[in-house]
Amino acid sequence: MAADSGKKLFVGPRFRRIRQQLGLSQTQIAEGLGISPSYVNLIERNQRPVTAQILLRLAETYDLDLRDLATADEDRFFAELNEIFSDPLFRQIDVPKQELRDLAELCPGVTHALQRLYAAYTEARQGETLAAAQMADRDIGTRYEANPVERVRELIEANRNYFPELEQAAETLRDELNVPAEGLYAALVARLREKHSIQTRIMPVDVMRETLRRFDRHRRQLLISELVDPAGRAFQLAFQLGLGECAQHLEAIIGRAGPLDDTPRRLFRITLGNYFAAAVMMPYPAFLAAAEALNYDIHLLAQRFNSGFEQVCHRLTTLQRPNARGIPFFLLRVDNAGNVSKRFSSGTFPFSKFGGTCPLWNVHSTFDTPDRLLKQVIELPDGTRYFSIAQMVRRPVVPHPLPQPRFAIGLGCEMRHAARLVYASGMDLEKTEGTPIGVNCRLCERENCAQRAEPPITRTLILDETTRRVSSFAFSNAREL
Repeated sequence: MAADSGKKLFVGPRFRRIRQQLGLSQTQIAEGLGISPSYVNLIERNQRPVTAQILLRLAETYDLDLRDLATADEDRFFAELNEIFSDPLFRQIDVPKQELRDLAELCPGVTHALQRLYAAYTEARQGETLAAAQMADRDIGTRYEANPVERVRELIEANRNYFPELEQAAETLRDELNVPAEGLYAALVARLREKHSIQTRIMPVDVMRETLRRFDRHRRQLLISELVDPAGRAFQLAFQLGLGECAQHLEAIIGRAGPLDDTPRRLFRITLGNYFAAAVMMPYPAFLAAAEALNYDIHLLAQRFNSGFEQVCHRLTTLQRPNARGIPFFLLRVDNAGNVSKRFSSGTFPFSKFGGTCPLWNVHSTFDTPDRLLKQVIELPDGTRYFSIAQMVRRPVVPHPLPQPRFAIGLGCEMRHAARLVYASGMDLEKTEGTPIGVNCRLCERENCAQRAEPPITRTLILDETTRRVSSFAFSNAREL
């Protein structure tokens, strides 16, 4: 989006998304940019251009990176469209890549609608006939939520995983408590007791059984299993406080999401409650300052804020406050079968929404080296490079002989930010060879990959009984149309 001072750009949808992500009204952003609210309205409707001067003023006033403004959301939307239109369903439709980019940039709402339709289609295709039947039984005007988990992920991505109301409420609470990290648990216990008449009790596992936290509304008791570690106990108390003290903020955020079925609405509220809890444990100003001073050393941050490795990694993906932004990280959590249970990004990493991840990404290798933090430079087929770290985490403790849950956390950022990380110290980032990975096998067109689990859906499979290649699948170089 950088341009010479005389160039005019029509970027209405992009400008509107930026304003909404900043949590500003048209009047507020107009005051900040020194233009009229009516002109802002015309800009957002693509009836007036945005000059380079306005863009530069926007970047300076709200501490925005023009490179991010030009690519962050559009790259994510383009990746989603590219994944959808690679499906054999569209093999007879040759949609040029530039048209997909234009659609992603100018019509993000249409991109979002296509993604939701495709999600519903893939679920029905995979045999979820009950969901399809429910769709058929409903009134024509009734909405259908194909997958509540994906729907909530979309809402988080739409907000760049940053919710200013919850951040401010968390900071206010920490200021009122006025305790160091090691005293937070006791302070939260007292807050629940004195302000909400809720007693906190740590309960034996034989009483709680498979439950880690339960709020008994009748007895006004918050019951936490003894299996939960100290960081998790503080988190659960902060979550309970968030549901009570931030109910108005939670409903306002949910209300902005538009009409939602009951399941995604509840899931979104829980997710926002978790966000608030993390913000209470790791208040934004103190956490960002420590992250920058420690060069994003996750283990040191966990020690300083009495938090867990996963909690810190997750918190790092939320540092997108205007005028005080951290590195835009992406995060992935997988189990040892490759199932993705968490996916967050404040950057541009093109996560797949309809498949797994690339086995060459060393996030999967952490299960073989459970006590080591692995680092890796990865490179996508388009040449984009990222720096990532990964480590296995165990949570929570379980009684013998049940297997303890294990997950791998992958955290990464664009290479232009890698030099700020302690994990890249001593590395020649320009010369370090990147591991070639794909988004997932069904979309990756790299040839001769020994790890390939299936052929790309954009290519024609070649079968030859006289030849055995390194890869289990050979395919043509020509795209299927």
